[in-house]
Amino acid sequence: RRRGGTLLELDRMLLRAPPLAAGWNHYMGAIRSGTSLTDAIRELSICYVAVLNNADYEWQQHVGLAIKAGVSTSIMDQVHDDVLDALDDEQRLVLDYTRAMTRDISVQDDLFAKVKDHFSEVATVELTATIAAYNMVSRFLVALHIG
Repeated sequence: RRRGGTLLELDRMLLRAPPLAAGWNHYMGAIRSGTSLTDAIRELSICYVAVLNNADYEWQQHVGLAIKAGVSTSIMDQVHDDVLDALDDEQRLVLDYTRAMTRDISVQDDLFAKVKDHFSEVATVELTATIAAYNMVSRFLVALHIG
C-alpha cells in the first residue's frame, strides 16, 4: 500500500504478478528515497522521461512532486512542452543526460564527462539508475495503457 492506504493503477497492475510487484517496489523505493540526489533533480529527470516517452500517467504522478521539491511551475511547463529555454546549468545537464539516455540510449563521451565532472561518482550512478528505472516505468505504463 502507498502512503494514505491508496493503491495506484500501477500498483493494481503489478499485483497481478506478486513477485514482480515485490521486487519492483523494493528497487523503486531505493530509487525514490535511497539516493543522494536532491528531490528536485530526481523528479525533474523522472518528469522529462515521462515527456520523452509520452507517459502522461507518469507525468501526472510526479509533476507535483517536482514542484514541491522546488522546481518552478514555469520550468515544469517548459519540461512538459519540451521547450527548455530558461534552465540553470545543472537542470540543463540533467535534462540533456536524460534525453540522451532515453532517446539515444548511448550517451556521447563529452556529455558523460560533463555529468561525471558535475556529480560525484555515486550521484552519477544514482542519476543514471533513476533515468533508467523510470524509462522502465514509463514503458510499462504506456504498453499496458495505464492512466
